Amino acid sequence: MSIIEKALNKALELEQSSTQKGGERAQFAQRAADIEPSSPAPGTASKSEAAPKIHPIDWDLVKSKGMLALDAPHGQLAEEYRLIKRPLLMNAFPEGDNGIERANLILVTSSVPGEGKTFTAVNLALSIAMERDKTVLLIDADVAKPSIAGLLGIPAQKGLIDLLQDKSLGFSDVLIKTDIPNLTLLPAGSLDRHSTELLASDAMKGLAKELSSRYPDRAVIFDSPPLLAASQGAVLATLVGQVVLVVESDVTPQYIVQESLSKLESCEVVGCVLNKTKKGFGFKYYGYGYGYGVYGQQRTES
Repeated sequence: MSIIEKALNKALELEQSSTQKGGERAQFAQRAADIEPSSPAPGTASKSEAAPKIHPIDWDLVKSKGMLALDAPHGQLAEEYRLIKRPLLMNAFPEGDNGIERANLILVTSSVPGEGKTFTAVNLALSIAMERDKTVLLIDADVAKPSIAGLLGIPAQKGLIDLLQDKSLGFSDVLIKTDIPNLTLLPAGSLDRHSTELLASDAMKGLAKELSSRYPDRAVIFDSPPLLAASQGAVLATLVGQVVLVVESDVTPQYIVQESLSKLESCEVVGCVLNKTKKGFGFKYYGYGYGYGVYGQQRTES
């Protein structure tokens, strides 16, 4: 065998050996990846904070309830919620310090059941989710009578109460990512007779603090129990920066509204939405079924 032939054979042997070892290295790397995923890049979620499974919203159900639909961005309801959300967002994301602590945490409540607080909370969250540079976390904090997941056609599962009870649960374990990129849901979770104490616990205070500071572009909407029907609403109001009080037009007496406002005396910003009105406030445009009341920058005694 000539020197040239020996050299060619040696080169072929080296090439085959290199290919085999490369394949072995690739297989080993794949096994390692299957067993232990590589560390996430800075700023990305770890395995324990992986993005939750995406659950589609049942839009046919949403529309049947008369709620805001994303395919009707110029409808009357959409315009009304633009009016409602704008001052809330201005307070939540000011250009400078406006002195309102946790202004991005917004509680939606009412005096008594049936005034439309959940309807308002869901529509407000959907409207804010339409913003180009904002995200929304919608929390069902009406833990005695949770309904948000059902209204959106999303199966109920673990949620807020479970997170407060079980220290082994991570935040991402109870979040529901919807098919709206900017909207995430935290359901109420398990029913518990000590829910008031849980909502007043240090764990809840810590959660509120984290929610307020962790994501600077996130608005957090709490759907609260009615103020005069359960004590949880007044407890939650102490943890947020803004409160929206929903009042049913021509139904809720003034003294009931005043009693509710007395429970919100410690809150810096309390606004009011007049719901189910057929009056137009001087504008025919607002004359159909739902109307925008008056949102106040500061709570008033009048």
